[in-house]
Amino acid sequence: MKSHLDAILQRDQALYLDELLPPRDELMSEMEEYSARHGVPSSDPEVALFLDLSVRAIGARRALEIGTAIGYGAITLARAMPADGRVTTIDPSLERVRVAREFIRRAGVEHKIEIIQAKALVTLPSLHRPFDLAYIDAVKEEYPAYLEQIVPRLRPGGILIADNVLWKGQVASGRLLGADQRESTEALKVFNRLLTTHSDLRAMVLPVGDGLGYGIKI
Repeated sequence: MKSHLDAILQRDQALYLDELLPPRDELMSEMEEYSARHGVPSSDPEVALFLDLSVRAIGARRALEIGTAIGYGAITLARAMPADGRVTTIDPSLERVRVAREFIRRAGVEHKIEIIQAKALVTLPSLHRPFDLAYIDAVKEEYPAYLEQIVPRLRPGGILIADNVLWKGQVASGRLLGADQRESTEALKVFNRLLTTHSDLRAMVLPVGDGLGYGIKI
């Protein structure tokens, strides 16, 4: 989730693009309000739309999500999939998983979503199925390690999407919003370089949301 509308774009451009987004349904709007009210990060609406389009573009049936939060991303992925689609989503927070389960139930996609309540770097080595798509939106300092674990678990032609890779504008500008942002900002710089030079990926960084890393396994 970006900190403000024009975190990485000029304000007039950001406002214009925001106006072009399709309206969200009642549940997703409620989830956006919940995230804002409780300070729980979740995908920006334009990122959710990008996930939806990506799933449909490749006909994804198996998706991996790192960072369940309240289930916004998982629901988006599951809704875009065919009836036999399956999302595996990982989050260590018991409270966030509890909230996500209820939103997922209300969305009517619980049969498509498997939630693993654990730390992603502990769980990933046990996941062996090839995934069509992986979405990263979790601990920024761990992004380089996620990349190392996820790429071997993507099928050829599979897509990797990573959120917040411009990190409120800090990654490109170097101007930190606070001293506590240094470690995450530096980790994302490393991640972006690893992503865009990875021998098994064709990848780039897109100015969508708070910055999206986007790669296709070759």
